[in-house]
Amino acid sequence: MKQQPLRIASLGLQHVLAMYAGAVIVPLIVGGALGLTGEQLTYLVSIDILMCGIATILQVWKNKFFGVGLPVVLGCTFTAVGPMISIGMQNGISSIYGAIIVSGLFVIMIGKYFSKLVKFFPPVVTGSVVTIIGITLIPVAINNIAGGVGAPDFGSGTNIALGFGTLLFIIFLYKFFTGFVRAISILLGLLAGTGVAFAMGKVDLSAVGDASWFHMVKPFYFGTPTFELTAILTMILVAIVSLVESTGVYFALGDICNKKLDEKDLARGYRAEGLAILLGGIFNAFPYTTYSQNVGLLQLSGVKTKNVIYVAGGFLIVFGLVPKIGALTTVIPPSVLGGAMVAMFGMVIAYGIKMLGNVNFNSQENLLIIACSVGMGLGVTAVPTLFDKMPESIQILTDNGIVAGSLTAIFLNLVFNVLPSFSKTKSVGIYEQKAS
Repeated sequence: MKQQPLRIASLGLQHVLAMYAGAVIVPLIVGGALGLTGEQLTYLVSIDILMCGIATILQVWKNKFFGVGLPVVLGCTFTAVGPMISIGMQNGISSIYGAIIVSGLFVIMIGKYFSKLVKFFPPVVTGSVVTIIGITLIPVAINNIAGGVGAPDFGSGTNIALGFGTLLFIIFLYKFFTGFVRAISILLGLLAGTGVAFAMGKVDLSAVGDASWFHMVKPFYFGTPTFELTAILTMILVAIVSLVESTGVYFALGDICNKKLDEKDLARGYRAEGLAILLGGIFNAFPYTTYSQNVGLLQLSGVKTKNVIYVAGGFLIVFGLVPKIGALTTVIPPSVLGGAMVAMFGMVIAYGIKMLGNVNFNSQENLLIIACSVGMGLGVTAVPTLFDKMPESIQILTDNGIVAGSLTAIFLNLVFNVLPSFSKTKSVGIYEQKAS
């Protein structure tokens, strides 16, 4: 019995390690792209780790209003990286958090009804959206491999070697290892690349020395949020995609834990996710969603108790209150980070393609939905001035490749799949009434 708390603690820490790389990499990418200072980046990493813990506990803690009550771990959604960078560059960082706050409130409000709306977001839509997001992220990764936009040594041989060396090491780990090592291969790749960079004198540890041992969270750290319609639409689309993905995770966990989920369980899960997104916006962190890698770990370990996840959430909160831990991650050179980004952003594209694998490709309509939405998303991203001479009311929907591509997918799915099915059902109902 004395060993039980230690066993639970070790299993909880294992869950933290499984999701830590994914949780930390998002603030590093977004903060780096937006040009945050070392102090700001340290705060962003620390608050993100802390909020991952709070979001996880909110989801595991089942009550009348929120919480799916399953052993699920939440982390910042990778789907939001591209949109956040785009919003921040166009409208400033304050508009990112205004959009996150509104999207969180939106998820809370539609939580009760979303399970009935899933038909409007089948794989042909969500797969296209995720693919578009992944494609728009790749230029960020390549710029980082070269040293980061504006770096005096941009494109130097040293940066190229560090970036692609990190990528090759991650590939090596995936090829020759399985299980836990493979699960944290991105984290190991970042550590190895940073170690080599340190030996080359390219790592500045001053941020770690300057960071305090403890800090309190601060609402609206980056200033009063602002609310831009384009940014809000973008983050709502990101939230919807996350909800669709989370629904799959809920059912997978329900199957693993031998628990049948009903609409009330799903609604509580959606509300918990919306609450986590809302808090992420208030404390200047990120939108949060379920992490599927922890579901795999749960299945591998065979331990399905919620106590382990509560402990994992506790670890994350403690780590988030210690800025020195967050500062350690900010010393990673941009080129090393870029090498890892290629793998991760490529995986976003691959995951989008995997989602599209559930689409009926014998349907020419589905092919056209994918072709037009991905084409529109990539086209607007590559030529952002395409609609500059259109009225502002039109530009709201077209000045962001992710929004333009996503709305194209939703609209065409309505035209080709939803409305014909509705008309057919209505016609059958009228025929049955006449027959009777």
